[in-house]
Amino acid sequence: MPSEIIIREAHKGDLAILVQNNLALAEETEALQLDAEVLREGIEQALKREECHYFVSEIANKVVGQTMITYEWSDWRNGIIWWIQSVYVHPDYRKQGVFRTLFTHIEKLAKIHPQVKALRLYVMRDNNAGQGTYQSLGMNNSGYIVFEKED
Repeated sequence: MPSEIIIREAHKGDLAILVQNNLALAEETEALQLDAEVLREGIEQALKREECHYFVSEIANKVVGQTMITYEWSDWRNGIIWWIQSVYVHPDYRKQGVFRTLFTHIEKLAKIHPQVKALRLYVMRDNNAGQGTYQSLGMNNSGYIVFEKED
């Protein structure tokens, strides 16, 4: 079992590790090679935005995992849905409760903000390990299929 897992909101000083983790995430989950400069600028903007929050997990002062939440307004619920994105745990720290601790932290934050009505994330169809993890945390397949059109 690892040392204590600490969760904190990310800051500008975490930029390099957030970029590194997102590059690894894109390669691992979708075989994508992201433009590191565009990604760096995107993370810098995310860290400044009110409706976007990165969180990191640390073990022994080392960032070993991350996730980001963004907000979606739901008129049907008259409230906010928090989307969990950019989920990454370093391979050496998987299956040690790193993401579970991150998720629990976000879930607790959501419960103290009454405007938050749901937590959502999307996962690749063939990511069985991820789906199993999310189900073990009480999340269910919503039945939605995500469509996208890039400019």
